[in-house]
Amino acid sequence: MEHCITKVELSVCGSNLLDRDVASKSDPFCVLFHDVDGNWVELARTETAVNNLNPVFGVKFQVDYHFEEVQKLKFAMFDEDKCSTQLYEHDFLGEFTCTLGVIVSNKKLHRPLILPNGKPAGKGAITITAQELSDNRIITLTMCGRKLDKKDFFGKSDPYLEFHKQGDDGKWMMVHRTEVIKNTLDPVWKPFTVPLISLCNGDVDRNIKVLCYDYDNDGGHDFIGDALCSQVEFECINPKKQKKKSYKNSGVIIVKTCKVRKEKKGKKMVTFAVGIDFTASNGNPREPSSLHYINPMGSNEYLSAIWAVGQIIQDYDTDKNFPALGFGAQLPPDWKVSHEFAINFNPTNPFCSGVEGIVQAYSNCLPHIRFYGPTNFAPIINHVARFATQALQQDTAAQYFTLLIITDGVISDMDETRHAVVQAAKLPMSIIIIGVGNADFTAMEFLDGDSSALRSYTGEEAVRDIVQFVPFRDFRNAPKETLAKSVLAELPQQVTQYFKQKNLSHCMLPKPAVYRSPLTNSMDKVHVFFFFVQKCF
Repeated sequence: MEHCITKVELSVCGSNLLDRDVASKSDPFCVLFHDVDGNWVELARTETAVNNLNPVFGVKFQVDYHFEEVQKLKFAMFDEDKCSTQLYEHDFLGEFTCTLGVIVSNKKLHRPLILPNGKPAGKGAITITAQELSDNRIITLTMCGRKLDKKDFFGKSDPYLEFHKQGDDGKWMMVHRTEVIKNTLDPVWKPFTVPLISLCNGDVDRNIKVLCYDYDNDGGHDFIGDALCSQVEFECINPKKQKKKSYKNSGVIIVKTCKVRKEKKGKKMVTFAVGIDFTASNGNPREPSSLHYINPMGSNEYLSAIWAVGQIIQDYDTDKNFPALGFGAQLPPDWKVSHEFAINFNPTNPFCSGVEGIVQAYSNCLPHIRFYGPTNFAPIINHVARFATQALQQDTAAQYFTLLIITDGVISDMDETRHAVVQAAKLPMSIIIIGVGNADFTAMEFLDGDSSALRSYTGEEAVRDIVQFVPFRDFRNAPKETLAKSVLAELPQQVTQYFKQKNLSHCMLPKPAVYRSPLTNSMDKVHVFFFFVQKCF
């Protein structure tokens, strides 16, 4: 139940980690796993801390805490050795396993890391801090610096900021780290947004310490100075330099903009769901001939399509959380074939955060499943159709669902799929099919229904065309704008036709006004439509 769930933010740091590198120190990163039916499934991972045995990670883990459930978590440390998402490519530094409830009840947990043989990982330890995100306010800050100290011999400085808050024990804890701005003494950092409770425990009068560093590739970052953030503009002070009479400061840190607002929790109007084909017709993913084979560059046909098309659709999804489903694979532990499974292996929450979340869930999923068949589209179409049906039963009925299917084009249940599409045409729903590889896409073009109205095996005709097929091979090297227009070409007409049939005339596509495309800064029907579908309700 909703009132039994709260979101928790987990901060992680390590100490005395094993040194696996010969010429330098380890380059650690932390991976968070959760237990799903006895299997460890990756949830997220931190950034890599270069040349550092005592890392303080800037990336935080946000997890839903279900009070009534035992949620097993595993934190594993790795030394990054290669530019690869596969964990077996990196050296293992130790792990710690516990329940989320233990972390939440302790608030701060310090435990030794353990090797697979059950022995301690040297003196390596992990510290996990939990922060319940009970305050829905968020803060957006834009920071800049002026006349910072020059730290590089052949250049200026490569500055970045760290924000620390003081805990109840008096110790300072890092809550955010900005990006690095190269070769400048007057940096302007990108705006960033964090939960207010993470930054200052929800108390806007609480002291925040800001530290400024010069980034070095070897991990030995040079300290420029720090200050308590108590006003819009404050001096950056290096205590070691204060002994000099001529010393004034090491530069000035400025808060350019600061906005505090409540995070919107409203229902999104346009929901994109992603369906990925894991059937045997794609080939063995361990062989280079497979469309799912991840090459040494870390990519494949499916990843290329996910990145390219995902970056288009996320511009129009209000919260950028996408339910990502797979079909046609055998799943552990009983290896039964499934035609509608969450690729993050979390059926109660199949949502992935942004395109990066889809890519990460896909990469994590791939080694744990077996490609099988048949290639059935109907189950995944009906899966999304159930959500569209629920939206119809709501008073506002303002949600519209778009299923993005990425497939090699082979289909085994054409009759059932035709029937599913005809029924879905009555709902607030559209389907975009992206064909990958060089197969014959005749079946996909038939479903598109551009030449003639699609009919079910019962003879029932679709009340409107809701399918758009795009062969990805034709747009692989095309500009993003060209692919976008092809992917979204029919969607505005499909949605406005649905609104018209349901007498929702106030949401029909208006005449173009001054609304600009986030892709091209130009006006076209696709982008004017998306502006209005988000503003009408």
